[in-house]
Formats: sequence, C-alpha cells, structure tokens
Amino acid sequence: MSRKYRLLMLTTLIISGCSMCYELIISAVSSYLLGNSTLQYSITIGLYMAALGFGSYISKYLKKNLFNVFVTIELSIGVVGGVSSILLFLSNIYISNYAVMMYLEIILIGTLAGAEIPIMTRIIEKDEKNLSVTLSSIFSFDYIGGLLGAVAFPLLLLPKLGYFATSFLCGLMNILCAIMILWHFKDRVIRINIYRILAVILADFMLIGMIFADNISENIEDGLYRDHVIYMGQTEYQKIVVTKHRDDVRLYIDGNCQFSTIDEYRYHEALVHIPMSVADDHSKVLILGGGDGLAVREVLKYGDVNKIDLVDLDAGMIRICSTNPNITTINQDSLQSDKLFIHNTDAYEYLEASKEQYDVIIVDLPDPNCESLNKLYSNIFYRMCKNSLKDSGVMVVQSTSPYYAANAFWCINQTIESEGFYVKPYHLQVPSFGDWGFNMASKKALSTDFQFDVETKYLSEENVSGLFLFGKDEIAENVEINRLTKPILMEYYNRAVELWN
Repeated sequence: MSRKYRLLMLTTLIISGCSMCYELIISAVSSYLLGNSTLQYSITIGLYMAALGFGSYISKYLKKNLFNVFVTIELSIGVVGGVSSILLFLSNIYISNYAVMMYLEIILIGTLAGAEIPIMTRIIEKDEKNLSVTLSSIFSFDYIGGLLGAVAFPLLLLPKLGYFATSFLCGLMNILCAIMILWHFKDRVIRINIYRILAVILADFMLIGMIFADNISENIEDGLYRDHVIYMGQTEYQKIVVTKHRDDVRLYIDGNCQFSTIDEYRYHEALVHIPMSVADDHSKVLILGGGDGLAVREVLKYGDVNKIDLVDLDAGMIRICSTNPNITTINQDSLQSDKLFIHNTDAYEYLEASKEQYDVIIVDLPDPNCESLNKLYSNIFYRMCKNSLKDSGVMVVQSTSPYYAANAFWCINQTIESEGFYVKPYHLQVPSFGDWGFNMASKKALSTDFQFDVETKYLSEENVSGLFLFGKDEIAENVEINRLTKPILMEYYNRAVELWN
C-alpha cells in the first residue's frame, strides 16, 4: 500500500477505538442510570452490530465525492459521540422515555461507523487495485483500534476523565482525523475551505467541552439529585456523589443512595448490634463492604473488639470516607482506628485466600444489581464465609427489601441456608429506603435473647423481637438458590427494580 494511504489506516485505528469507547460509554451510563447492566450492554452491543451492518449496506448508494463523504462521516461521528454522554444524562432528567435517546445514539454511531470501512476501501482500491491487501489492512487496523478502545476506557479514560470528558476527547479525536485528511488530501475534497472551517469550529467545541467537563458534570448532577451536590468523584470502580440539605448528608454510589444521616443509624444498628448481641465473642470481626466506615463505627463501640478486617475493593471509596469532613463527622473517624485493618481487594478473592477465623462477619455489600455483585450473594460465597467463621461465630448479610424485592430477599435467605447455616431473617423501617431486611446466620442454633450493652438510638431489648416478624406480603415462596452458574438473584432483583420504578 502506498504511503499516501497510510494516514487512512491510522484514522481507521482511531475511529474504531473511539467508536468502541462511545458504545461503552452508552452502556455504562445506561447501567448507571437504569441498573441491570447485563441488559444495557446486551442491547448496546446487539443494536450497534445491526447498525454497523445497516451503515455498510447504505454505503453502496454513496458513489460520488468519496473523500467528502468520508470527512463528513468523521465529523458526524465526532459530534454525535462527543455529546453522547451529556445527552443521555439530560434525557434521563427531562425526557420520559430515556431509551429513545439511547437507541438513537447507538444507531447513529453504528450506522456511520459501518459506512466508514466500505467507503475507505473504495477510495484506496481505486488507486491500489489490490482488494485483498486493502481489506486485510483496513480490517486489521479496525480490530486493533477496537481492542485499544476497549482496554483504554475502563483502565484509563473513565477513572481519570469521567464520562463527559471521555466522550468529548473521543469526539475531538474523530474530528482531528477529519482535519488530517483535509490537510493530506486537500486536492481530493470539494469545497475544502468550508470543511476546514467547520472542522476547526467543532474541534474547538470538543476541546472546550473537555476543559469544562467538570463544571458541566456538576450542573447536570444537581438535576439528578434532589439535594445540593457537595462532592463528586469517579474512582477506578464507581461514581461517588455526596449531597447535603441542611443536616441531611447522603452518599450515592453509581446513582444509588447508600445512606442518609437522618436515619442511617437505624440501618447500621440493626446490621451490627443484633448479630453482636448474640455472638459469644467479639475479638475478631470481618466487615465485607462498608467502605463508608459506618458499620466500623458501630463495631468500635464494643471494648472487647481487638481486630477489625475491612474488605472493600475500592481504595478511592476508603480515601474519600476517611478524609472528607462531611463523612468523617458521621463515621466518627472510624476508618482511622488502630484496630482497623483495610484490605482493598475483592471480597470473594479475600475469603478464597484467607486463613483467618472470625467471631462475627458483617456482609454490608451493595444490592446485587450486576454480575460482579451477584457472585457475592452466591452459595459458593456463603460457603467461603462459613469456612472463615468460628464454630460459635455469627454472620449477618444485608439482604435488600423484603417488601419491594421479596423474591430477592428470600432468595438470599435460602441461599445462605443451603450452605448449612441456621438462619434468622429480620427487617425494619429505614425511612430513606423503606422496609429493609437482613439475614443473620450461624453454624449453631441462634439465640433469641438480645441484650444491648452499647448505646443505641433505635434498637432496644423491647422492640428487637418485632423485627423478626414478617407480614404476608413480605414473604416469597418457591424461590431458587442463587448459584454462580445460575445467577437467579440478579433476575429477581432487577424485576423488582423495574416494578417499583
């Protein structure tokens, strides 16, 4: 292939990488806003592939001024992809049917990207006269570009730049490709000055968008949350937002509220003090999740606790909750305790490798709305918990709402029981979340004699027995066990989310 067409190969690499990033952005934002990541990624991939085929098909009708057509495609992909994430967030706020914007973006980007390779092939083939070499070269660069985009997005672009700056950057890259073509093939483009002016204007727009991405993000995030956003950050694994209204501070992970200071004590007292009250010993405590430090705060109320192992995958979450004054005031600097040992690793992998034996295990993980979380509610995971629990030890599992997601709650209950645990389910009202449930488990029969020797705001020896009573509308029967090979819990949970949304 002659040197003059090598630039087109480079643009193929960049376009393919950027297109992959756009589709990952659409999938990730949709999962962030709607949940059910499996559905969002499946729809995006399937629709994108169909759109590629459609774009390839309609390219045969584009026969004249192919360089103009190619540059137009580059600029169009840059514009649509560059504003894709912003449009999705705005659609979620202002448009009742978010899916319309999502589908439209996927189809437009896929159609434009699908037309690109056939048109480039015809441009090069017109001079080179070697179709096999042309196609092999183009597809090689296209596939490699896709790989680079797929790797760069989760490892570099999203953690460092966030959704908005990443989409603007990819849009800028597409437009710069168009500018390179306009410069290198200026004799082959009709009305080149108009294209140059347009390309420069669009490139400036994308650059400005990148520079002010954080400001744009703050304004749009304010529309997603009812209260004023006082902190917003993207860690390697998740988007963390903290809001405040008067004395109410709330922390959100990927759009899902984790706690409200108005009533979080109800949740954490029930999570911690009920299993601690029936455990024979408190010397060694394991907390899986709970990176906000609130469960640690409650555990530290027990003077006989010698060691707490906190396992949370996200070091960024720990950093924020151990340094942000709005959070440290709430968790009482619990993450700085000398008794606390923090492990930034996956809970599944930690249990798999751990030889420790614990008196109490507190599983305070987010709801099972994706594959990575679902495995932490599986029968194998609870089997590993059992191996790390002393014979006299007690475990408790945050188990979502028995009212809003009854099938999911009782699926967790039955999955724990399937591993040979004695299980006692209980629940309480947390005003910010509604009716919320837990499952307490042990290798031996559990005591119902609850005595609280620490200070509490909600729990008492008089009201605790009522937490173990369930109404008829909070009980689900004939639920399946959640297995690694059959993640039925995620389906139960996502059905409940769809119903109550």
